[in-house]
Amino acid sequence: MTLTSLPLNTLSTKRLCVVALACLMLSACGGVDPNSPLGQRKAIFKEMLKTSEDMGGMLRGRVAFDGQRFAEGAVKLDGLSHEPWKHFPAVREADHSSAKDDVWQKQARFQVLASSLESATGELVIASQARPFQKSILSPAMDKVEGACDACHKEFRDY
Repeated sequence: MTLTSLPLNTLSTKRLCVVALACLMLSACGGVDPNSPLGQRKAIFKEMLKTSEDMGGMLRGRVAFDGQRFAEGAVKLDGLSHEPWKHFPAVREADHSSAKDDVWQKQARFQVLASSLESATGELVIASQARPFQKSILSPAMDKVEGACDACHKEFRDY
């Protein structure tokens, strides 16, 4: 007997079981609790990455430049840049984080780099307020943001 010759209700039941089993297996594959500190900071970092990639794409010609959207992205990125740090608890939690132990062992240095990113995104907001929009003003400010991200990743992220 083939699957196509089974009565519809049996075929539907088998498909439903396969889908349910697949969902259960995927949910057991190391999902991160979105309300945990790790889940919170991962969500913020993903949003930061998406926002900065869109903005960088505009400056590099991969995405059509839209000055208003760029300026809005700068404000959004600046707001996000102040958020992830509060989701690094004082003591490292037992998780599967990409953060190196140095985040907790070298807190002063970590905070310096976090402040550097916050300053860079603030400068990007200021640069994006100048009219008319000029890539010659926006690109160095965006490069500074990307450099701040990169510096922290090199020192504190375990790839």
